[in-house]
Order: sequence, then C-alpha cells, then structure tokens
Amino acid sequence: MPPADLTRREFLALSGSALAGAWLAQACAHFAPRSPFSLGVASGDPAPDGFVLWTRLAPDPLSTDPAAPGGLAGGDVPLAYEIATDDGMRDVVLRGAATAEAAFAHSVHVEVAGLEPARPYWYRFTSGAAESPIGRARTAPAPGAKLERLRFACASCANYEHGWFSAYRHLAADDPDLVIFLGDYIYEYVEKRRPTVRAHSDGVDATTLPLYRNRYAQYRLDPDLSALHQSVTAIATWDDHEVQNDYADRWSQTFDDPQEFLKRRAAAYQAFYEHMPLRPSRARPNGPAMRVYERFAFGDLVEVSLLDGRQYRSREACWAKPDHGGGHLETDATCPERRDPRRTYLGAAQEKWLLDGLVRSRARWKLLAQDVLMAQLREKMPDGQVGFWTDDWNGYPANRSHLLQTLHEHRVRNAVVLSGDIHSFWANDLKLDFDAPRSPTVASELVGTSITSYPPPYEKFAAFLPDNPHVRFFDSRVRGYMVSELEPQRLTTRFRAISDPQDRDAKLTTLATFAIEDGKPGPVPA
Repeated sequence: MPPADLTRREFLALSGSALAGAWLAQACAHFAPRSPFSLGVASGDPAPDGFVLWTRLAPDPLSTDPAAPGGLAGGDVPLAYEIATDDGMRDVVLRGAATAEAAFAHSVHVEVAGLEPARPYWYRFTSGAAESPIGRARTAPAPGAKLERLRFACASCANYEHGWFSAYRHLAADDPDLVIFLGDYIYEYVEKRRPTVRAHSDGVDATTLPLYRNRYAQYRLDPDLSALHQSVTAIATWDDHEVQNDYADRWSQTFDDPQEFLKRRAAAYQAFYEHMPLRPSRARPNGPAMRVYERFAFGDLVEVSLLDGRQYRSREACWAKPDHGGGHLETDATCPERRDPRRTYLGAAQEKWLLDGLVRSRARWKLLAQDVLMAQLREKMPDGQVGFWTDDWNGYPANRSHLLQTLHEHRVRNAVVLSGDIHSFWANDLKLDFDAPRSPTVASELVGTSITSYPPPYEKFAAFLPDNPHVRFFDSRVRGYMVSELEPQRLTTRFRAISDPQDRDAKLTTLATFAIEDGKPGPVPA
C-alpha cells in the first residue's frame, strides 16, 4: 500500500505506470528483511531555496555481483521523499517523487527548491514499506542577506584501514552549519606496508566501477560517517585517492596508457557521484569528465569557491625521472620544468572562473576550498639542497604566483585558502613572493590534518620551518579536523585533535586556535 502520508493520486504519480508499480513491489520484496537504506542519507550543495538530497538503495551494500550493485538488479526504482520543519516529521512542507537510477547504482540525487532560506529542515525517503533514517539539512541565507555568523568544518584524508572514524563523530557533535570535504574521502589502495586497524572488504586496490562502488559503500557503512552525513549538509571536492595516488589529469602514477587510465578515472568519478549529495544538473559524470568546482554564497558574509585540483592539471613536473610517476622532490637545478609558466594546476577554464569570481565578489570573505598545500615549502634534502614537492602547489609555482598576484593587484579582501592532503595542521601566510620574506601577505591558508591517515614525520618537517618563515604553525602528530566560526570581523579556526585514531572512543581536544582579522591577511594565535 502507499505510504500513509501520500494520497492515492500522489502514489500513482510516484509510480508513474503499472510497470513501475510492479517493479516497486518486486524491489520491496527483494529488500526484505534488510533495509534498502543501509547507506543512510545525506544532503549537500546548499542554496537559499533548497539543497540536494541523497540516498542509495543497497539492501546488500557490499555485494560482489557486478550485475547487482548493492544487491539490487533491474531498472530504476521510484521513491517518495518528504521534507518537514521539525525532527518528528509532523509539519511536512514538501513531498515529492524521486528516482533511484539503475545506471548509477540506484543512487538518488534530488534537487530540492521552494524552501525558506537560512533554516534547518528534516527529510526522509520511502520506498514501499521501507523508510530511510530522518536526516537534517540546512538552506543557505538569501542572496545578499546580512549574516552575522557561519559555522563550518573541514575534513580530509580518511583512510579506513588506518583507524576508526571517531573524528567524524566529534565533528558532528560540534554541530557546524556546513561540512566541507577537501579530498581523499576514500582510499583506493589496500595497505601493504604499514599496520592496519581494519581492512577493506575486498582486499584489492579499487580499479573498476564495482570495486570503487564497494569501497564507498564500506566507508558509508561506518556509523560515525553515516551519522555526520545524516545531520550536516556537505559540499565536497576530491583529491587523488578517489582515483589513484598522485594522478594528474590523464597521467597515472604507474605510467598506465592514458586512454586506459581515463577509463579507470571514469569509473572512479562515477562512483564518487553515486555516493555524494551533488547536483545532477552540475555534476552528472560524462565518461571521465565531471564538474566538481562550484561557488556557494552565504548571504553577504562569504562565498566559498570549491576547487578541483586533479582533473585539469598538467602532469607533475619531471614526471618520468624517478622510477614512478606522481609526486617527488625536485630542485630547480634538476627540474627547470617545475617553473614553466605554461604549466597549470587548475586548468584554464577553472582558473578564469575562479579569478573572475574572486575579483567580482562582494562578499566580506572569500574561501577557496581545495585539496593540497598551497604555501611554498622548502624541504632540505639529504645532500643539503632545497627541494620542492611536485604534486602540490609547489609543483606549479607559476600558476600559484598568478593567483596570488591577481589577489594583490585587484585588492581582493579576506581570501582564505582551506587545504587538506598533507595529514597535518598548518597555518600559513600566503606571500606575493615567497622568496622575499618582506613581501606582502595577500591571503591566508589553513590546513587540516587527516581524519585517520598516517602523517608525515614530525621531526623531519619541523626542521624545515626555519627555511619557511611564512609558516605560522605546523603539527603532524595528531589526527582530527578544523572547525571555524566566521563573523564579519574575523574568522576563528580551531584545530581539533582526537586522542588516538585506533581507539573507537577517542577523546577530543583543541590543539590550537587561530584568528584572521577582517582586512588583515595572515592567521594569528587566538
């Protein structure tokens, strides 16, 4: 029978046809006794009048049958959803129909509109007699509306094998308005060199669509990550491990044929889409191409430019010199290609979109949410020479310089870069010229540590700091996330650290707090 809150007419509209109704009945029988909503629910891409609602039907979420991802074969499945102003779902303000698309592993991406700005809503899906958990989502403030505060958190680098996701549990308890995933949401490889806390279910590196799907499903089955998505609206970009370590556009770390690697990238991008609350109108993948970058406005206070640092970049400089592709240390003497001004990190179209938006923006604050360290990092090599890592912005210094010069020349106020990837906390001044210590600071960078992933050696990196005076803070000894309060006059960020990622009940502390004052680039201790 139809769900109690749907009229017969609404239910028939949802079913669409006798065939769809029959398929729905068949699907519901297939679900029993396991819930089709095993992977939970999520909301994302907030707008003033709505957001995206996500779920994926998966009664057998780790099924190894490629013809039945999530244990569900067959065609599209119709669902219903409802949105309420209360957590008990008593005051329902919107009902609608949705489709779990078979082509995308029966995932659901509903672009909701018509809601009030700047407020929370609660939602759920139904399919036959099955009900999803109740999720909470939040709309953005109206365009240009005066906004006194936004609380947001940043998370990155969650290796399932390296620990428990207790940091996600604490992040949800911090109750931000928004969570920004900065990349490495999953890890494609299976750990072979270091100890593990728990194992990837399939025991092999993810290289195909079924393997990527099951990798995401296993992560989403984690109760702490599931609860975070259920309670906090998210925006998300990727780094490398959603596809392969240190890949760049069509270039594989393992020197795969570019056309073959693009097939792998297409599979990985599709799995990312299938498991994230992304707008189909923007992000539906087209083979190995998928748009992730987007701009999100929150009243008059802030614009967030979410960037894609992988899909459009030039390959890493001096890519074929070591015995593997990807990132490595190079000096200016050994790798003049690193400084080639033709090399791009963002790609021409994304870079133009970003810079045009930053120059035109009337928001008080401009956040650049992206994947890797932007500040210059001089690394002392064993022979005493200074090297630069080629996989982050240090491998693309001309592109970085162009970005910072544009901020300086157009007097872009309150630009703050939010970064991940390096499994450590950093607070950095972004200089117009990193090689001139007295050069103007034109922007700020805050870098979050990993949720679980193993860190770089603390003593080794701490020894680099005297050669990098623009670094205000560094610590790689703890795992955790960043949580920030943004107000018109300042941005205050707490580096939140958990006691032990190998402890399911890890405790939480604040390692350090930094503030960036309106009109005064550069983070300072608070």
